Amino acid sequence: MEGSVSLHIPQELLESAQRLSSPDETLNDVVILALDREVQRRKGLAAHQKILALNKELPPQPDDTELIHQLREGER
Repeated sequence: MEGSVSLHIPQELLESAQRLSSPDETLNDVVILALDREVQRRKGLAAHQKILALNKELPPQPDDTELIHQLREGER
């Protein structure tokens, strides 16, 4: 589903986007790509924050590093 949106882009940012885009790329393409990247970034940030919140709810987990070393060395 496509829609129409009016955006107010600061002149300096608009000029930079136009200067840095490739000749076969429209301003619409640049805006869609930037918006898609921002949505993905925010989804990742939300997932990270959810993981941090879950970690606070869980009891501390023991450090298994020494056990792993022992298993690798055949001590157990």
